[in-house]
Amino acid sequence: MERRHLLALLAAAVVVGCSSPDEEPEAAGLGSPDGPRQAVEAYVDALNSRSTTALLTVGGVEDKPWSRQEAERILAERGGRGWKIKDVRIEQGMGPDTGSARLLAEDGRGTPLKDTFTVTREGGGTWHLVVFTGQPNEPGKQPAATDRPTA
Repeated sequence: MERRHLLALLAAAVVVGCSSPDEEPEAAGLGSPDGPRQAVEAYVDALNSRSTTALLTVGGVEDKPWSRQEAERILAERGGRGWKIKDVRIEQGMGPDTGSARLLAEDGRGTPLKDTFTVTREGGGTWHLVVFTGQPNEPGKQPAATDRPTA
């Protein structure tokens, strides 16, 4: 019985490992009702509607002054341009709750938008795009240092 269970696990790993990037997210192991593709579509909808609230939601961040400011900057640069999705590619990352999404879109004038996002699933449910980079450190926490101390 244990051997049969182990073989089933190995077979599942092979199926996930052999999925192609062209397959739908469900086939690549990233599927859920609110999957990564829907998160990318929600991002494009937020841009087109210039919705700060929708952008905060798809980014999975709290409605705070820093996040509103960053959302408004993103919308000023890319918002309201009538983006139409040409292609979305979802690839499995390191585990079932992380992956990447590549977006190819075009605005009403034919200007291309190419972007790559990390997609993360919150608590096994909702997928978010990592689009916010200015999140402040939590009080009392120091950012990780990249420089090695000199002796």
